[in-house]
Amino acid sequence: MQIANILSQIDLGAMALPEFQRGCVWNRDQVRELMTSLYRRYPVGGLLVWTTKTDQASARGNASLQPGFVDLLLDGQQRMTSLYGVIRGKLPQFFQGNKDAFLNLYFNMESETFKFYAPLEMKGSPYWVNVTDLMGRGVGPYMAQLVSVVTDPQQLSDAISRLSNVHGIQNIDLHIDKVAGPDKTIDVVVDIFNKVNSGGTKLSKGDLALAKICAEWPDARKEMQQRLSYWHSAGFGFDLDWLLRNITTVRTGQAMFAGLADISASDFQTGLKEAEKACNIILNLVSARLGLDHDRVLGSRYAFPVMTRYLVQQGGTLSDITETNKLLYWYIHTFLWGRFAGSTETVMNVDLKAVATPHANLDQLISQLQQWRGDLRVRAGDFAGNSMGARFYPMLYMLTRVYKARDWDNGGLELNAQMLGKLNWLQVHHIFPKAQLYKHGYGRGEVNAIANYCFLTQQTNLAISDKRPEVYFADIEKNYPGALASQWIPMDRELWKVENYHEFLAARRELLAAAANRFLDSLNTNVASTNPVSDPAMERNTSTPAPLGSSDDAEMQQIELCNTWVVEQGLPAGKILHELVDDAGQQVASIDLAWPDGMQLMKSGPVGLLLNEGAEIETIVNNAGYRFFTSFDALQTYGEQEVLGRTA
Repeated sequence: MQIANILSQIDLGAMALPEFQRGCVWNRDQVRELMTSLYRRYPVGGLLVWTTKTDQASARGNASLQPGFVDLLLDGQQRMTSLYGVIRGKLPQFFQGNKDAFLNLYFNMESETFKFYAPLEMKGSPYWVNVTDLMGRGVGPYMAQLVSVVTDPQQLSDAISRLSNVHGIQNIDLHIDKVAGPDKTIDVVVDIFNKVNSGGTKLSKGDLALAKICAEWPDARKEMQQRLSYWHSAGFGFDLDWLLRNITTVRTGQAMFAGLADISASDFQTGLKEAEKACNIILNLVSARLGLDHDRVLGSRYAFPVMTRYLVQQGGTLSDITETNKLLYWYIHTFLWGRFAGSTETVMNVDLKAVATPHANLDQLISQLQQWRGDLRVRAGDFAGNSMGARFYPMLYMLTRVYKARDWDNGGLELNAQMLGKLNWLQVHHIFPKAQLYKHGYGRGEVNAIANYCFLTQQTNLAISDKRPEVYFADIEKNYPGALASQWIPMDRELWKVENYHEFLAARRELLAAAANRFLDSLNTNVASTNPVSDPAMERNTSTPAPLGSSDDAEMQQIELCNTWVVEQGLPAGKILHELVDDAGQQVASIDLAWPDGMQLMKSGPVGLLLNEGAEIETIVNNAGYRFFTSFDALQTYGEQEVLGRTA
């Protein structure tokens, strides 16, 4: 089929450029190479489409379609996206990436080269032609321009021929292979695509399921993004895959995206509304009752699809405080022990089966968790992890809120209520200052031990600065008796000395473990206080986004700066403090900022940012297949040159 006809099919909606979740366009170098190959009539490969039945295949625009079927472009999406942008001169409807990758491409009729607009080089030159303009108007309007500057007949003929060759790109035939038939399920199609595209980015079942839904309901992705933006404004950075998983479990009762194959667009819309409502209820619950009020302390986000399914099965409400406490008890244990860290879909389906009927109860979920884990008791050694990516980091934050731990200044106020004002957001505080520990030869893992963290207001955090505990602890205990103990600080003053740091950590871990078990037991025996410890997350003012775990840590500021820059380039945000697990689901490392599927489609290798890590962690991350960078500058250079195709 000719390229021009393919683009017309896309405009009509008969062929869809799928709404893939990682749908970032090629960079400029790749677009130029594609146009150069087509200009020289080199082969650029064929296309692979999946002809799938839909209940109401709606058109992009106002055109009507052959009812019930649509061709979803699988292999060749990046080529056709680029050609659409270059030839049409506008963004495809679904596009969310960097528009500069294909707009304002020019062709030089002398050198026969393609280049994106550069004013100093091109302005006023008759030899540079806007490719989009040429595609739309044809060669004719350029004849007078050529005659006025080209006097040699042969040169004039060559110039006209070259422009005609560019314009004729639209008439090039591309071979199209079609995958069709009732036996071509989502599982089969994904398997076919991944074999055909074995060297590139893998297509997930979620990608394809969403592409099918969007063929029926073109606004599906936009509607989902609106929900994600709302949650982000409240401090929760969920992604499209996560929301799609919730919709899938709510409507199908299973975790596999393949279950969406038989879901109509109207059913999907219902599922989106149900999932949104259930997620809001759960976010309000875990923030108000547990104090887990922002993204980095949320814990097990993949427990949500199970909880949303359960909630919808119960009619959208929890029956009483006993049921509420059991749900919270189960949820906390899922993130403490990494319930969904390994084979997420497999484990999720086991839990979904336990709540498969409206009469199911949470005892079944808890019983399965006990059988899987064997022991749900928290021990001091469980707090031995380090970094804000450790599983027990949310537990430490939660204990701070539910036990009304006190600030070490500001009158020793309780830290259980949602506080207002920039200086009052809770921040991570290193009890033994990093500078002091590094000076005494302690390593990064020891410095960032979970048991060396506590949470204070920013004002207090700044006031303490890098003072030694044996100095500032004494002042706190004098001015605010009990404030140290409220944060599980051992009161043996010998342990406040830097030379006894290891003994301090061991003693504090014992105190934290006892507090954790006490609270978990109170939930399980239904004696936990029902008083809120924080404002419900979805009911607070979201006009100013909540800081995602504010910290005085320069490393966290670098992570946030890097992620902000990446998003500004039209690329997907990285996963902050991404958990890397082994085959048994045990956490082996935390990557400061990670793109497990690559920073851009067609740049398929996992990418990560590691700041100040030792050789052991770097080896683990490297063996997991990650290309990692140890500074924002290095990752930015990679993004600029290899992903975006920009040159100095």
